[in-house]
Amino acid sequence: MRHDVFIAGYGGQGVLLAGNLLSYAAIHESMNVSFFPAYGVEKRGGSAMCTVVFSDSDTGSPVVGSPSVAIILNQLSFDKYANKVKQGGVCIVNSTLVEASSSELPGVELVAVPMNQIALDLGDMRMVNMVACGAYAAKSGALGLESLEVALKKALPERNHHLIPANVKAILAGAAAVGERNT
Repeated sequence: MRHDVFIAGYGGQGVLLAGNLLSYAAIHESMNVSFFPAYGVEKRGGSAMCTVVFSDSDTGSPVVGSPSVAIILNQLSFDKYANKVKQGGVCIVNSTLVEASSSELPGVELVAVPMNQIALDLGDMRMVNMVACGAYAAKSGALGLESLEVALKKALPERNHHLIPANVKAILAGAAAVGERNT
C-alpha cells in the first residue's frame, strides 16, 4: 500500500521534524520511504513544507502534485496548498490558526484539530508538530502510534532524548483529538 502526506506550515513549527518522524516510523514498519523537505531561506517564520511517501513496494518520486493527505499548520499554508489535496483525500488542519470550512474543499474531508491549543495545554508550544503526527496516524491508520514513539529516538538528536516522554504525550493527545472527533 502506498501513502503520501504533505505537511506545510511556517519555520519554527517543526514541519521538517514531523516529516522525519513519519519517515522513521515508516522505516520501522519495514516500508520504503521518500522524504522531500523544502523551506524558505528565512527558516523561522518563513514557509516550510515537506512530502513523505512510503510504501511496502517502490515509492517513486517524493514530489506529489495532489497528496492524499495534507497536514496544514497555518492559514497561509491552507490558503496556498489545501486545494491541491486530491478528491477523496483528507486535509488535517491546525484549527487554532486555520479558519476553514469543508465547503472550501469539496470532495476532501476536512479534519480540524486545535493543535496549538493541545500543545499549550500540554505545556509546550513546540509540540504542535507531534500533535499533528498523532492526528495523522490516528486519522489515516497508515502508521502505528508505537512506531512513532520508536521513531522519536532516530528523529530527535540524542541531546533531546529526555523530551521523548513529552513528545509521546503530544502524539497521543493528537490521536485522541481525532478519535474524539470521530465518535
